[in-house]
Amino acid sequence: MPSNLPNLLTWLRILAIPLFVGIFYLPHTWLSQINQNLVATIIFSGAAITDWLDGYLARILNQTSAFGAFLDPVADKLMVAAALIVLVYLDRLDAPIALIIIGREITVSALREWMAQIGKSKSVAVSFLGKIKTTSQMVAIPLLLYHDNIGGSFNSQLIGTWLIYLAAILTLWSMIYYLKAAIPQAIRHS
Repeated sequence: MPSNLPNLLTWLRILAIPLFVGIFYLPHTWLSQINQNLVATIIFSGAAITDWLDGYLARILNQTSAFGAFLDPVADKLMVAAALIVLVYLDRLDAPIALIIIGREITVSALREWMAQIGKSKSVAVSFLGKIKTTSQMVAIPLLLYHDNIGGSFNSQLIGTWLIYLAAILTLWSMIYYLKAAIPQAIRHS
């Protein structure tokens, strides 16, 4: 396992998951609901920033590795899945939306693994649509975690809900895109 700064940031993101989830299990006498929301939002946002930062550092420091390329998306998917489950638990997100997003991530990850095994990984490389989906999701989740109005009039729950629904639609659309790219390969290799 290569040890470098980008991989360390990825590991920190994974280690932050229990802390992130655990915030919501603290008694309100220790940390009020408002402060739980704030701390969880900060942890998730920090994780999202390190997701960008570890890739950037790996490229500029020339510290890319096969292990880092494997671990980074795993860390992302774990953090997003944990956040979606927490949001369902807090009744801030409908379970079907969480299932759509998590199910797509599992499906596309398995599809990419299979396509890599048959030497066709470029057929299911990350698309622009996938990047828009991820951006929508990464903005929506902190808004849903924060849950309170910002500046008195910005309704973070409403905007976060609209963005997560947009992310779910883009999730389905991008999954169809990836499946369409993979189906001819599946027919040839079956």
